[in-house]
Amino acid sequence: MNDFLAPGNFVRHPNQPDWGLGQVQSVIDGKITVNFEHMGKMVIDGSRIELVMVIEQK
Repeated sequence: MNDFLAPGNFVRHPNQPDWGLGQVQSVIDGKITVNFEHMGKMVIDGSRIELVMVIEQK
């Protein structure tokens, strides 16, 4: 499912709801860089974690 993510998409981490809403910064070779509201910039391994796409912002 992470295959459809692109820079600008909004996501949430399924196991870390306290990180808040995140915006995808880049997707390169399965590594997804996301800037989360309460955690800052994180690099997620897309083969291990399926991020949840958020259609509506807040």
